[in-house]
Amino acid sequence: MAKQSSLFNFFTKSPPPVSKPKQSSSPAEADLPSSVERSNSSPKEEARQTQSNQQQPSKNTKVKQSKTASGGFQKLSKCSFGAGALVWAKLEGHPWWPCMVVPQPLTGQQMRGKGRDQRIHVHFFDEPPTRGWVSTKYIREYQGSDSSDVKPGGVFFSSKPVIRHAMELADKSYFDSPEKRLKMPVCRDPSDEEEEDEEEEEMEKSKEVKLPKVSRRSSRSSAEQGGKPKRRRIIVASDSDGSDEEFKPEQAASTSEEEEEEATMSSEEEEKESSQESEADSPIKPVKRKRPADKSVSKKANTPATPSAGPKRAPKTITADAKTRLSAFSAPDSFESQANGSGPAGGATTWDHEKLEWLQDGRRKDGKRRRQSEDDYDPTTLYVPEDFLNRNTPGMRRWWQLKSGMFDTVIFYKVGKFYELYHMDAVIGVNELGLTFMKGTWAHSGFPEIGFARFSDVLVQKGYKVARVEQTETPEMMEARCKTMAKPTKFDRVVRREVCRIITRGTQTYSVLDGAPSESQSKFLLSLKEKAEDESSGRHRTYGVCFADTSVGYFHIGQFSDDRHCSRLRTLIAHFPPAEVLFEKSNPSAETRKILKASLSSALQEGLNAGTQFWDAQKTLKTLSEENYFEEAAGDGFLPAFLRRMTLESDSLCLSPKEGYELALSALGGCIFYLKKCLVDKELLSMANFEEYVPVDVELEKAAGPASFFSQTRQRMVLDGVTLANLEIFQNGSGGTEGTLLERLDSCSTPFGKRLLKQWLCAPLCNPASIRDRLDAMDDLIAAQAQAADVSELLKKLPDLERLLSKIHSIGTPLKGQDHPDSRAVLYEEVTYSKRKIADFLSALEGFKTMQEIISAFTPTSGDIRSTLLRQIVSLKTEEDGLFPDLSAELKRWETAFDHQKARTTGVITPKTGFDPEFDQALAEIKTCERDLQDYLERQKKRLGCKNMAYWGTGRNRFQMEVPDSVSERNIPEEYEVKSTKKGYKRYVTKESERLFSELQGFEEKRDAALKDCMRRLFYNFDKNYRDWRTAVECMAVLDVLLALSRYSLGGDGPMARPQVVLPEDNDRGTPFINLTGSRHPCVTKTFFGDDFIPNDIFIGCPGNSEGDEVEGRASCVLVTGPNMGGKSTLMRQCGLVIILAQLGCYVPAESLCFTPVDRVFTRLGASDRIMAGESTFYVELSETASILHHATRHSLVLLDELGRGTATYDGTAIASAVVKELADKICCRTLFSTHYHSLVEDYANNATVRLGHMACMVENECEDPSQETITFLYKFITGACPKSYGFNAARLANLPEEVIQSGHRKAREFERSTISLRLFRCASF
Repeated sequence: MAKQSSLFNFFTKSPPPVSKPKQSSSPAEADLPSSVERSNSSPKEEARQTQSNQQQPSKNTKVKQSKTASGGFQKLSKCSFGAGALVWAKLEGHPWWPCMVVPQPLTGQQMRGKGRDQRIHVHFFDEPPTRGWVSTKYIREYQGSDSSDVKPGGVFFSSKPVIRHAMELADKSYFDSPEKRLKMPVCRDPSDEEEEDEEEEEMEKSKEVKLPKVSRRSSRSSAEQGGKPKRRRIIVASDSDGSDEEFKPEQAASTSEEEEEEATMSSEEEEKESSQESEADSPIKPVKRKRPADKSVSKKANTPATPSAGPKRAPKTITADAKTRLSAFSAPDSFESQANGSGPAGGATTWDHEKLEWLQDGRRKDGKRRRQSEDDYDPTTLYVPEDFLNRNTPGMRRWWQLKSGMFDTVIFYKVGKFYELYHMDAVIGVNELGLTFMKGTWAHSGFPEIGFARFSDVLVQKGYKVARVEQTETPEMMEARCKTMAKPTKFDRVVRREVCRIITRGTQTYSVLDGAPSESQSKFLLSLKEKAEDESSGRHRTYGVCFADTSVGYFHIGQFSDDRHCSRLRTLIAHFPPAEVLFEKSNPSAETRKILKASLSSALQEGLNAGTQFWDAQKTLKTLSEENYFEEAAGDGFLPAFLRRMTLESDSLCLSPKEGYELALSALGGCIFYLKKCLVDKELLSMANFEEYVPVDVELEKAAGPASFFSQTRQRMVLDGVTLANLEIFQNGSGGTEGTLLERLDSCSTPFGKRLLKQWLCAPLCNPASIRDRLDAMDDLIAAQAQAADVSELLKKLPDLERLLSKIHSIGTPLKGQDHPDSRAVLYEEVTYSKRKIADFLSALEGFKTMQEIISAFTPTSGDIRSTLLRQIVSLKTEEDGLFPDLSAELKRWETAFDHQKARTTGVITPKTGFDPEFDQALAEIKTCERDLQDYLERQKKRLGCKNMAYWGTGRNRFQMEVPDSVSERNIPEEYEVKSTKKGYKRYVTKESERLFSELQGFEEKRDAALKDCMRRLFYNFDKNYRDWRTAVECMAVLDVLLALSRYSLGGDGPMARPQVVLPEDNDRGTPFINLTGSRHPCVTKTFFGDDFIPNDIFIGCPGNSEGDEVEGRASCVLVTGPNMGGKSTLMRQCGLVIILAQLGCYVPAESLCFTPVDRVFTRLGASDRIMAGESTFYVELSETASILHHATRHSLVLLDELGRGTATYDGTAIASAVVKELADKICCRTLFSTHYHSLVEDYANNATVRLGHMACMVENECEDPSQETITFLYKFITGACPKSYGFNAARLANLPEEVIQSGHRKAREFERSTISLRLFRCASF
């Protein structure tokens, strides 16, 4: 049987020496001073260390370790603190407390125990004083209340009045000698630990003798019997913010039922006992520690017959029952085995959930009891038998109920301060997150609340859905709810839990709980609806699409027709790559399903039921009207103007879709349903950021002619998915970004600038005026280099404001009110999350201040700026042509709204007077009430004739009138009621003082409620100016991209030229052309062999510098030949990339470029198949060629590389010849067509519409023996055809065996001779 390590080996310290496990375990690492080394290892790693330590030779075990498993506490063989020393001491489950080392007053003993159990006797500074035994590893030197460790952020910092008062008492004796300190009065009552002496005696007695129950009283209980006020220290949760805090299962019970029982232990008596040092905002009251009555008997039963020589008491103080409960949290020594499910005997573990017959694969049913074999089976739901649910504990029953509705989702189930994973979810947690199984027959793992962002993001990135289930009521609220019920069952007596968020890869919003995004680029959620069309009309299908970027709240909605190859859909997917796709079940056609399967294999895809989940247009509009998503944004109507345009004008209620928008609105409905399911619909839709998606090439069809087409400012160049992939604009062939055009250009300083650059690259400009304006901006920025450098540094300081604005809106929107479960969630790290919210908000304010500095930097030179675009984005709206909003007044208002530094450190926004009316009114009422109380006290002073009267008390005991005993009892009015006493004083209340205090408490509650909601109201106030904030961000994004393009234009390798763009009608010949000289590849600076890149001239549709006649110079098609590896494909790619750069408005790597605009770039490069789509290599070649022939116009640029190589030589040559003829004679578009078919070259050698060119090479020792040939690639594109392809040179470079090359060369000579003979025979016949 595999060895199991106990809880004491697995966790950082042993449990306290009492028989019942306590609610709070060892101190968190955040309690350690900065000088102490902290443990960063996980429970898994610590368990490995424990195992390796146990395997050390016995001689090593005698060597004292310098560190313990608790993460750096040193074991003290001798305590360095003597009697009278002032120290910080920490009892288990209690905060650090100022103490003094004193001998035990009854025995004089100062130290007891050895090694791990060594303890020291201390006197706690308190009123009344207490004392106790504290482990030496929780003793630290006291350096006064002004030391750095006591200040905010320090280890010993506490805002609790009791501890602050204890520090004052310690400071009074700080400068006294130890001898003088020992003369102080100390507590002489028995402490909690002094029963250990009795235990030592019990060990010597016989097991059969039953001992009477021993009364053990703490100093506090003794004090109560002596008539002194009873005090009790409260176990409080750690304030640690560290996300590396490991799972402490002691905080959670071994079963959900035990956890629920412990959570309800909060009585009125305990609340009265709790002093003001307990955390007021803690959602669960701490449980009072109780000592079992039969403790001595149980300990005796566990006492060995022969007492141990060493004073190791820990095993004796743990009862068998406690060990049984705690052993549920132990783990195997080898954690690797857990992921593989290895059991105690080395075999596979069979968990309880795997034994459930109704959960087995093939026997499962969905929520409507449909079997897996049925067509309409819903894999996202699960049928759980009712009798099984009733056999579970209340907490586990709730888990199964939630799981039945989201079977495809990993549930993070909140239990106390931890998220727990059960059954199949726990297996995923161990395998994917590296968590550790708890001991037991049912799979169970978990982690602390603060680790949610880290663990959820890992699962989401791996394709899982994650549901965050929170406790939405406290035990007190649960008790109050049960009191209102006639007969509450055990299932009612459990805190309510609700799903607060479902996170998927396409719906991430990066809230304060989710953490920061790992990348700057957008991840889209795509909703798709298809309708088949009559092919006779030339249209094969129509799509309705809605895709959303949930991180910024942008929605794009559109409807368009598409061809048989789904060209527009493929382009959409390439421009806006979705992380998740939604579609109506059985709606997409076979062709569309193939695209989703092949092109989006890594994206999550989910089919929704028609009607109920994927809504039609009418239901979508009806839902939008009922939910009031746009109550703030729409103004007069319930729909934004954009969506109203998609409805019938005759329908005043906007419930009927306009023709041509039915599919688009249905796709929006599917998207809304899914966002609603993920509980983010209100925060995203209420932003009302909608744009219409129109495919880029739709404008081509609407244009009446070249003049109207290119003069339209909005028109963009079309780059489809095939072109983006072939030219490696976003991704290289390996799926990375190295060597891509995006990587070469992307030196943007801001995340929103990076996103805008990608959008610009997807659709470069076509309007010559717009292109020239961007080029003017390049010139302006290059001319002001120093200024541009300063602005770039300022831009680097900006956070992702686009996403921050969305987060602020989400927090501030009133729509996400009490009806959203997140508003009811009990979060133990609420302060941490509040600090994050405030940090984000202040970061946004600082960002907008930085933007103002950027605008001010351009002010001196704004008159010299030639570019209209640049002048618009760096000028205020108040100036001519300015677009940037004036934010100075708004930022100044927010600067004085609240204390920024205080809010950042405390996590609470306290608005200054005049900013929040509700808060101001509550403060005014509190001041009035306090003034009334003070006036009442003054009246009572005169009444009693006592000037020393004062109010005393804290919390609920405030405003007790403290009267000295010197005032005669006869002078005390009858209405005075004694509330408490103190030596020399009595404290009274009256009905009037209690009435005033009750009013004050009501006003304070009103103030606290206003303060709690203050952050939301302030964020909502900020969000009212969302349009201005968004406009400012858009201006900075454009500026950032222009600066990035200017850096490329200035720092390119070699000469950079400003392209000249002319309209076709302005050209003398009126035909499209490209005149490119000295061009280089934008992303390649060196050749394969490390030489400098060879520049080349490319002339299409113009004579250029060629020696040919004018007719040849006008050829629109260029046949490119040359040796293998001679640079043909590189030349074609660089031509396409240079044109894209030019129309992007950027300088190009060339000596000069003059051209007419290109409406679309087509590519057919490389050879690859699509196995997932069932398409062969040749089929892919022909599909891409067919798309070119169908959509190319005379203004397009076509790059075709070696068409026809996927089939027989004759077939390939024939198809290639026909395609060249179509492109050159009918379409007449600019084309680069590379080929190795020399017969094709011969056919078009004398064709006026086709021009020949080849990549030059130098051949030495050309003879019959190919091994003697030496070929030097010149990488120069020159006129004429290449006589051979020199394939055997490539074979030799590829290291083919020499005998294979020689054999192939002989066969090649035979082919050549037979071809020549056949040609001569044909000539003779004619």
